[in-house]
Amino acid sequence: MNTIATLMLVVGFGFVLAGAIGILRLPDFYCRLHAMGKCDTLGVALMVGGVAVLQGVTLTSGKLLLVVVFVSLANPTATHALGRAALRAGLRPWMRGEKRS
Repeated sequence: MNTIATLMLVVGFGFVLAGAIGILRLPDFYCRLHAMGKCDTLGVALMVGGVAVLQGVTLTSGKLLLVVVFVSLANPTATHALGRAALRAGLRPWMRGEKRS
């Protein structure tokens, strides 16, 4: 169980790190939002799931799995709402050949 939990924690951290690098490297708000929304959701789910595996079958691990469900539902919804609000506010998506913002 420790090996599985450690693997989940390391892979989850890798996804969160990839999202953070995406925030720094991608050209506009929408690309950055996409990278962080995808990587953050999967990374947090894996890391919290890894902690739940480390806990074993307890009430605490059940609560942690509920956190995973909540994050998996709330994070994509929030990123969609942010992207839609930015589009309605007039923020244009980046096009190839334009200067980075």
